[in-house]
Amino acid sequence: MFTLRDTVSFLEPAREDQLGKALYERFREEPDTLIIPVLDHDDRPIGLVERNAFFLRMAAEYGRALYANRPISTLMDREPLVVDADTELAEFTSDSLSYRASDLLRGFIVTENERYLGVGTVLALLQASNETNRRGVAQIARLAHFDPLTDLPNRVLFQKSLSEALARRSRKGDALAVHFVDLDRFKTVNDTLGHPLGDALLKIAAERLRGCVREGDTVARLGGDEFAVVQTGLDDGNGATRLAARIVEAMAAPFDLQGHHVVIGASVGVSLAPTDGDDADELLKKADMALYRAKADGRGAYHFFERAMDEQLQARRALELDLRRALQAGEFELVYQPLYHLGAERVTGCEALLRWYHPERGTVSPADFIPLAEEIGLIVQLGEWVLRRACAEAANWPEHVRLAVNLSPAQFRDRGLVRTVVSALAASGLSANRLELEITESVLLQDNAANMTMLHDLKALGVRISMDDFGTGYSSLSYLRSFPFDKIKIDQTFVRDILHDSDAMAIIKAVLDLGASMGVTTTAEGVETLEQLNALRGQGCAEIQGYFISRPAPASEIARMLGVTETSAAEPMSPVITFSQREKEGPAPQAWEDEGVQPRMERQHAG
Repeated sequence: MFTLRDTVSFLEPAREDQLGKALYERFREEPDTLIIPVLDHDDRPIGLVERNAFFLRMAAEYGRALYANRPISTLMDREPLVVDADTELAEFTSDSLSYRASDLLRGFIVTENERYLGVGTVLALLQASNETNRRGVAQIARLAHFDPLTDLPNRVLFQKSLSEALARRSRKGDALAVHFVDLDRFKTVNDTLGHPLGDALLKIAAERLRGCVREGDTVARLGGDEFAVVQTGLDDGNGATRLAARIVEAMAAPFDLQGHHVVIGASVGVSLAPTDGDDADELLKKADMALYRAKADGRGAYHFFERAMDEQLQARRALELDLRRALQAGEFELVYQPLYHLGAERVTGCEALLRWYHPERGTVSPADFIPLAEEIGLIVQLGEWVLRRACAEAANWPEHVRLAVNLSPAQFRDRGLVRTVVSALAASGLSANRLELEITESVLLQDNAANMTMLHDLKALGVRISMDDFGTGYSSLSYLRSFPFDKIKIDQTFVRDILHDSDAMAIIKAVLDLGASMGVTTTAEGVETLEQLNALRGQGCAEIQGYFISRPAPASEIARMLGVTETSAAEPMSPVITFSQREKEGPAPQAWEDEGVQPRMERQHAG
């Protein structure tokens, strides 16, 4: 009787706190290593890294830079197949081939007394088992090259097919196109209707793609909602244009999912050989860049690769490296924009805004580095720095002046956010009721229940919660019913048009009335002129923010504006600026101006 103990390979495991580059070097130096188990400090398996999947993400130049410094714990399969060493081989083989084929394909971890013993692979299993029949071998071989859900070629077979097609193209002298296809709103369907209907949609999408191509072209599922097509035998780019248009049109049609009519659409990126290169990895990478541009241009469209895209990618890589270094190098600073209460005619709060002053690039726009920080996972660390620094600087302001700090939706994925806020308040001595956290409704769109719980925990501390950019989303009113916000901020796009657009005025009046009826403070953003201020005052607006009152200013300028000096910090004076003074003086002093930053960008925040 054979057991899995007889098939085990004693392979050196990796540890969860190692970096991705350690795996990269091991796979390069150990060509026969197909899988590497990941253990915790008690030698218990917590994950597994499969060679092919890892290299597809890591081996390309742009992938290496992205994954090299990530912990292995973020790169591994978190749900590996773990089996006991004494499991009978025949029973395990039969069961795995019937029900856990994909797990078997990735390999499995063998344990003894719940501790790591070794790993098993399909190859070793087949060599050890005399009971594996031809059907099982064929099934494993197919699983190695085809996606079990859609029955399309997988990424491995796609790469092989593309390489072979490029070799034929080189001999014949014709052209070839790679189409990278991404379903635009698949995640929303998956999250709202569930994974079974998401899988059904993927099957239909695969059939539609098959219907778009000719005999001899290859359609593959690369993973998730990503597909790719190799289109061969082209004379020029016109054939690729027609196919890309067919794909976009086919995916724009509604999907009927058990009575649910769903419209998602797709975006397509296209690269051409030999124009864009003759290497499989290079063409797929360039098609991916073109796909990114198609999505950036509004989705539901196709885009061909352009040389400028590669230049933009190189620039993005350089910016990412600089961004990772900037926090340790002390290149970030905070500025603050006052919030002015029209009734009390004084500053009642200041919003913290992040600025990056690069030694060579100069001032980097938040519109450029905040989305990048969110994408590469740096926003949590950056947001914590902003929160701690802002609380420390605001602690000496007059008691009636609150501090407003923006939170990114990405920060809510860090379940330690509440602890971070508590720690920042405790370290600075700032009262919780003087801290105002600003969020957009996208926080509630993502993992609604968990984020709502976190917001209630923050509010229980005494922290105030404000909804920023109110009126620009589609579900703001429903969120006002589901969570007791302390403040809503009217987006500046409405304030900008208040003097010449009756609809903008009507919307502002409705929001002000809504806030008054619910007992919620309402702030109008982007006030730049006295005429706008008077119009808002006439509608009963209590608080405003914008260039007319002050552009964002460093902490030292804000302290002087609030009457706080080193000698009077214990007993700060009332703010020195009142509305009557501003009416006489006009716009904010030049010394407070932040050159080159538009009003909308002033509200881009640290996290």
